Amino acid sequence: MKEVMAVEMESGVTTPSALLDDDGRPKRTGTVWSASAHIINAVIGTGVLSLPWAMSQMGWALGISCIFTFAGITLYTSNLLADCYRSPDPVTGKRNTTYMDAVKAHLGGKQHVFCGLLQYSNLAGFIVGFIITTSTSVVTIRKNVCFRKNGFDAPCHFSNNPYMICIGIIEIILSQIPNFHKLSMLSIIAACMAFGYASIGVGLSFATVIQGNVKNTSYSESHKGRSTADIAWNMLVAIGDIALACGYSQIAVDIQDSLKSSPPENKVMKRANTIGISIMTTFFISSACFGYAAFGSNTPGNILMSSGFHKPFWLLELANVFIIAHLLGAFQVLIQPLFRIVEILAAQKWPNSSFVTREIPMNIGKTKFTINYFRLIWRTIFIVVVTTLAMAMPFFNDMIALLGAVGFWPSVVYFPVEMYIVKQNIRKGTIRWFGLQTLSFFCLIVSLAAACGAIHGLGQAVGKYKPFMYKA
Repeated sequence: MKEVMAVEMESGVTTPSALLDDDGRPKRTGTVWSASAHIINAVIGTGVLSLPWAMSQMGWALGISCIFTFAGITLYTSNLLADCYRSPDPVTGKRNTTYMDAVKAHLGGKQHVFCGLLQYSNLAGFIVGFIITTSTSVVTIRKNVCFRKNGFDAPCHFSNNPYMICIGIIEIILSQIPNFHKLSMLSIIAACMAFGYASIGVGLSFATVIQGNVKNTSYSESHKGRSTADIAWNMLVAIGDIALACGYSQIAVDIQDSLKSSPPENKVMKRANTIGISIMTTFFISSACFGYAAFGSNTPGNILMSSGFHKPFWLLELANVFIIAHLLGAFQVLIQPLFRIVEILAAQKWPNSSFVTREIPMNIGKTKFTINYFRLIWRTIFIVVVTTLAMAMPFFNDMIALLGAVGFWPSVVYFPVEMYIVKQNIRKGTIRWFGLQTLSFFCLIVSLAAACGAIHGLGQAVGKYKPFMYKA
């Protein structure tokens, strides 16, 4: 029954058995390149533009070391997670199509519930942040136009709310793309946009450096003009920013579930992990180093927003257009696991309801697609809610930092490590066991430190903004 339901929900018609995978669902078509695009969308977000600020808080030595360290940790644990997609055998075992399923299959008990709460609350929080950041990029374009006409001292401030509403409407339309399998083209386009604005940020920083406009930088963190408390808090936030920017475990299993079964999914996913994280690390190092060299100790939180570069106007506007296009697509990539789990649970609860399970074939011209009433209504309501939250709480990005810090250790390190220990029957007390537990403990400390920094930042941000009244 579940197999038939899965087929009907994804295609709307009965699929011949030759076109089904071993779990009864239509054959997956994902490749290493589509998986790499999904990963790039998850990690090369606008966070890459804030890495110069993180570098300025830590200095060259600690900043570069942190980027390489957390990139290596993410690659290692992501490869551990790739072997947990099927169990007990990583190639021929039963599929675990969600992160929760993988945790339940390997660790048992109620740990999968804790995993699900962390995973889906983080994804929902990130989505609110995406809406805020996208609207800020739109406002930045308007501010650049205003500055160009009236000078940089002009009071150019605009409300984000109209743009958040427009973004919400666009996302409602895009949200009807049913699953990861149908998202490949949108994901590739969004990944290209990420390359575009990250390259512009790196290029402008590099141009500033080679023109000789290098600011004072430090091998270690700069203490000038700052209290000890400020230095400590900013370093915690900076380390957390780098660690959180590298993670994508919340969607890794769902990405792997979109891959073809031959060659084996775990091998393809490991290649995609290597490609995605290698590209990520290259951009992170380039952006952080050149951005820090260009701005020095006065590096802004985002080098492409109005507090960063001011010229050339046309290039900055193009970069923000790229940011907008990327975030519109990345929104859908990141939220798919949450959409999917709700729709799976609804189908299990009401398997005979045509409202929940029926796919209605439609076409516009030569474009064919299907509409599901439950998907249409629930996804629309969800996006309306998160858009309203974004307008009501413009400081939500600080709350996302806290959510991300809390979720980093369990999702990126703890669960992959513990599942790997169980899967490989690694005995307690062995050198390998101690090594894995040491890695887990180190990342727990990082997660707690980032959470402390996020709480401090959230406390400062709450009093600065009024609901629905934010102007950038």
